[in-house]
Amino acid sequence: MTLPSPAERRAAADALAQSRSWRAAIIPSGPFDLVAYLPSAPASAGHLTIYIEGDGLAWVTGTQVSSDPTPRDPLALRLALAQPEGAAAYLSRPCQYGDAEATNCSSRYWTSRRFAPEVVAATDRAIDVLKQRFGATRLSLVGYSGGGAVAALVAARRTDVERLVTIAGNLDHRAWTTYQRIESLTGSLSPVDYIEALSTIPQWHYVGAMDDNITPLLVQGFAERFPVSKRPVVRIESSFDHRCCWVEQWPRLWQESLAR
Repeated sequence: MTLPSPAERRAAADALAQSRSWRAAIIPSGPFDLVAYLPSAPASAGHLTIYIEGDGLAWVTGTQVSSDPTPRDPLALRLALAQPEGAAAYLSRPCQYGDAEATNCSSRYWTSRRFAPEVVAATDRAIDVLKQRFGATRLSLVGYSGGGAVAALVAARRTDVERLVTIAGNLDHRAWTTYQRIESLTGSLSPVDYIEALSTIPQWHYVGAMDDNITPLLVQGFAERFPVSKRPVVRIESSFDHRCCWVEQWPRLWQESLAR
């Protein structure tokens, strides 16, 4: 099967957003310009949920690095569009959606340095912009796959995040690279080093029982690093894998995560 070009992948995301009257916005965030998708006329909202994309097309094969990390299927965008109520916005990762050729973009930002300090800082700044656009005072962060790590790392440095949710989140990249027997993510931060800061934030971490990328044991291992009284909720969905069936079931899971 032919790999869609970066332009085709961007056009598919644009069309998906436009189907719900959302639009793209470019958010300058220090060394990166991040792409957001949000409603065409964002209404003021005290609470805003921001969805952070996964690593995208980081690798073409097991040994060939992609020249552009724009996702083939922006699952976090589909999650944002599936949120049943309340204000929501979507945020890309650095170098996705047409920015891969920018001066500050290098493949290290979707491989070894995908969770680097400058990546986290850029996401944090973009979240400030989105928060201001919606007039929000409180945030929920939802991260898919590698976006789960970014969401957790951003949450650890903020005081306005009242809920952290991850879907197949890569929350301990050292354990993950060991399990997958792949090269370590040198230069990347890890949420496991911010347990104390994260322990004040209610968390829900969802993982599929059939996921052989981010396994239940990896997510449970992260949760078990917390004191028992502050341990995050881990939900293992029996028939799900890394991509199925999160979007279809997201209204139910999103409502469930509000319970804590």
